[in-house]
Amino acid sequence: MPITDILKKNADFYPADTALIEINPTHENQGRMTWREYSLIEANPSQAYRKEITWSQFNKNANRTANLLLSRGIKKGDKVAILLMNCIEWLPIYFGVLKTGALAVPLNYRYSSDEIKYCLDLADADVIIFGPEFIGRVEEICDRCPKVKMWLYVGGDCPTFAESHEQLVKYASSKNPEVELTDDDFGAIYFSSGTTGFPKAILHKHRSLMHAAMTEQAHHSQTKDDVFLCIPPLYHTGAKMHWFGSFIMGGKAVLLKGIKPEWILKAVSEEKCSIVWLLVPWAQDILDAIERGEINPEDYELGQWRLMHIGAQPVPPSLIKRWKKYFPNHAYDTNYGLSESIGPGCVHLGVENEHKVGAIGKAGFGWETKIVDGNRNEVAKGEVGELAVKGPGVMTEYYKDEKSTKEVLEDGWLFTGDMAQEDKDGFIYLVDRKKDVIISGGENLYPVQIEDYLRKCDKISDVAVIGLPDARLGEIATAIIQVKEGMEMTEAEVEDFCSALPRYKRPRKVIFADVPRNPTGKIEKPVLRKKYCGESVVAQQNEIQEG
Repeated sequence: MPITDILKKNADFYPADTALIEINPTHENQGRMTWREYSLIEANPSQAYRKEITWSQFNKNANRTANLLLSRGIKKGDKVAILLMNCIEWLPIYFGVLKTGALAVPLNYRYSSDEIKYCLDLADADVIIFGPEFIGRVEEICDRCPKVKMWLYVGGDCPTFAESHEQLVKYASSKNPEVELTDDDFGAIYFSSGTTGFPKAILHKHRSLMHAAMTEQAHHSQTKDDVFLCIPPLYHTGAKMHWFGSFIMGGKAVLLKGIKPEWILKAVSEEKCSIVWLLVPWAQDILDAIERGEINPEDYELGQWRLMHIGAQPVPPSLIKRWKKYFPNHAYDTNYGLSESIGPGCVHLGVENEHKVGAIGKAGFGWETKIVDGNRNEVAKGEVGELAVKGPGVMTEYYKDEKSTKEVLEDGWLFTGDMAQEDKDGFIYLVDRKKDVIISGGENLYPVQIEDYLRKCDKISDVAVIGLPDARLGEIATAIIQVKEGMEMTEAEVEDFCSALPRYKRPRKVIFADVPRNPTGKIEKPVLRKKYCGESVVAQQNEIQEG
């Protein structure tokens, strides 16, 4: 069953029930009103504190987007890119794209203009739907993307180079489009990247999307009465696929546009949220704020909050022990997944296995796992090898990249590039990654991109960027800089030079030292990791073995 059938079912069964709520804490003074109420006043709807739509409205809005696209010649197999911040329009637009038979292509909102162009070209995008935050970046490339035949803008004051999505959908039909979809039809392209920093286009069928929903619901037993709080970006598979578990049950979701601890607890309290998916930094921020006396959990209505789960990066066991101290009645779970395996759930801990905190868990619903050596032969329990997963959510391929596809797919198995070991009870622990990607606060950082930028500095002879352990972010980007002979350089100079980089890409730590390279000229990053984070890695290994 295609995932779009679930939306139609919810609209048929629960037409007047609330489906989506958007909370924008920075505009709380606007008061609480429904999206319908707010649309009737002469103001910018984007400034509302709270908006909501019913399942009927959700489905009709999706249908209007679908019928608009169909009227412009978009057909099954075409590609529609989505470049939006989290907002109440995001998911109806996404489902509208799916209803046409076209592929939804969500884009990372942190992409530069050149990265946006690269992804549009790689995915063969026919349309891009973008929001006000991206006008400048999109305008820079709009005359350099000849394949894109439609630039749709979501928001007020539509730029001259685009068309207003809001105005056009007013005249589009709200009826379900007559496009037949099957599980074997392609549904979406998500973007990932290797250590080179060049995004790969990950091709998924509708079967993958539906299996993600089934897996999430099987793991966390969502009901119609559950309320899911969604904070992470919807362009990522993680947030959306976790929501899918509530979606198939007709439960409501709250989109919170902010990560401050008091905003999270207030949203949980006011909207009666029962399931919250957090990143490690956000959970830690909540605990730190409690311990500093800045917030008091007793000031909020949190009794209905039943599940806190975390993904996107390794979870320190000490964090969960602290969490249970303040929230002893919360069930806890951690989830492991990749965009290549349609996000979270191919491995998960399970709420019944809190005694194994530190592990990523066992194979998820409908999934298989194995750990293999360099020849892809299974290793014995306790030995370190590469984690491989197999199931209905594995990608079809890296779009237009046969070589990379063959490197990671074999007989239905996806070789993740993550090094892991399995304990005597069958629980899997991540040990390291074959790739050099740094995961900082749930976001991927690509060392080569940062290294290439730093090498433009006249004072730098060589540079290597690695991830060092960090209690809050999981890892931080650390630049080992080799200064040119006869020159001197300070950390302040490095920070100033990197000011043109997006903030999340800037190195958070700088070490001035020689950069070791092997005889073939490759940076010996294992040597650097052993030198600068060896003690932390040893401590982590001990914690794993004790777990």
